[in-house]
This record gives sequence, structure tokens and C-alpha cells, in this order.
Amino acid sequence: MRTAFVTLLLLLLTSLSPTPAGAADNGEWSVRPADSAITPRAAFELPVRPGTTLTDRAVVANTTAAELTFRLYVADAHNTERDGGLAVRGIEEAQRDVGAWGKPEHDTVTVPARSAVTVGLTLTVPRDAPPGDHVGALVAVDTRVQPADGSHLGVRRGVGARIYLRVEGPRQPGLAVEDVRFTARSPQIPWTGTRESTASYTLHNTGNVKLAPRVSLRVGGVVVGGPGERRLADVPAELLPGQKVRLTETWAGAPFAGWGQVTVTASADDVRASGTDGFLKVPWLFAACLALLSAAWWLLRRGRRAARAAGAAARG
Repeated sequence: MRTAFVTLLLLLLTSLSPTPAGAADNGEWSVRPADSAITPRAAFELPVRPGTTLTDRAVVANTTAAELTFRLYVADAHNTERDGGLAVRGIEEAQRDVGAWGKPEHDTVTVPARSAVTVGLTLTVPRDAPPGDHVGALVAVDTRVQPADGSHLGVRRGVGARIYLRVEGPRQPGLAVEDVRFTARSPQIPWTGTRESTASYTLHNTGNVKLAPRVSLRVGGVVVGGPGERRLADVPAELLPGQKVRLTETWAGAPFAGWGQVTVTASADDVRASGTDGFLKVPWLFAACLALLSAAWWLLRRGRRAARAAGAAARG
């Protein structure tokens, strides 16, 4: 039970930040490409041909007052199912891509207090490596097992510096929007309470290059209240090749009634894709009131016509 818990938290805590930055840093130690003081690099960004070997260097820095020992490994990166952010495979997991191609100079490194150590990094790209973007990270995992708050179990923490390999060959961006679901929620009587709808959809990178998608939602047809279009904000900053993420976003102030079609459109890197869902939302209490008013008006009008007809007959 202890081992499983430690492994789970390792995966969560080696998650990479949503947007590229400088050194990967958790406030106690960091991992970054070497020579970044002269030629700043946010990550290892390396063009490569299949069947070649690359070498580079990384700096592991310890900013604490105590000596720290780290296990180093190269990991595959992927988009998380929860929010599409980037994360890496754990040290005990099978690596299939960049994680299988890369190897640090040392599997373990000890860094003195408030010091840094430079280590070599080798990446051997197989001859049959598919063209396009391949993303991973050089990860430094603290060998200490630290107690978790309020639990007898412990955790290990890791920090990863990103590795972007672009394998030579045809560049084929691709994007799809799948399984769109739109749910409108509104009070039974319009304008008497808050209305909040949700849009869920799957964003799928079907190409071989990483994408920075932009996503918008449009409600077409006959709708009442609220704007019919909006830009969606909870979108991955980077969607890796082959990755699918399921995203859900809340829309306060959305149209509260009507029928038609909801369209989610994503675009990135000169590619564009859309997915749709039918939309039907009627506040039934409001509709019933309108129906009763319509029926009352019809009966009143009919009664007036009958009275005029009876009066005309009497005069005749």
C-alpha cells in the first residue's frame, strides 16, 4: 500500500508547468539545460534525423541548506486526462518514446547544499523514429521519502526539464473535435435566478506536431438570452501528437432557451476542426404559462366573436 501511494504522488508531482518557463523549479531544486546563462534555453529543443545520437548537458541545482541526492531518468511526456496539462511517466513505468531514447550520464547524483552539478544527457533516436514532434523530460527525483500531511504514508517529489525533439520528415498537423455535449441549465422562470451551462468535448491531436489550440463555442438556431458565442479558456497550452483530452467548461450567462445546434471549433497551426451537438432547452414552467395565456387569449377572442355573431343574429 505504501509503495503504490508513493508512486501515485510521484506521477502527480512530476507534472510539468502549463506553459514553458525557465528552469523547472519547485523551490528546493531545479533542472535546466546547461549554458542557459549565455544562451538562455527554456527547454531542450533539438532537431534530429532518425538514426542519430545527440548529446547535451543539464544542470541540477540544489537551493536548500542540506545535501540532496537525486535519481535521474528521461521520461515520456503526455497530456493529463484531468485538464490537458503536461505530465511525465514515473520512473518505474515503461518508457516508449523520448524516455526510451534518452539516458543521463549518471543515474544518481548528489548535489551539495546551495550548489549545482552538471550532468551529460544522451539521446539516441532510432532509425524508424516517426517524423514530427516527440516530447519528454529529464527528471530529477528526490531519493528521500517525505511524510505526507496527516498520513503515515510518504511521498517522493520530482522536477522535470522538458525535452522537445523534432524528428526530420514531413510535418503533418492535424486536429479533431469529438463527442461534443452541451447542457443548458436555467431557472424555470427566466430572469428569476442564475443560469449556467456546461460544454464538454474531446480535443484530439491527430497529427505529428504539437499544437497550441484555440477553441470557441457557438450556439446557432433560435435562442433566447445571453450571447450566442464565446471563446473557451480551459484549453491545453500544448497538445502533444496523438493525445486526446476531455475538457469541460462552465458558461455562466449562456442562452437559457431555444433550439438549434452547438458548434465547438478548434484551430491551431493552420488546421481547423469542429464538432456539434443538438440544442433544445425550454423552461417548461415558462412555456406552460405562455400556453395558458395563449389558450385564455384564444378563448376570449372566440367568446367575443360568438357574442358579435349572436348580436348580429338578434338584430337581423
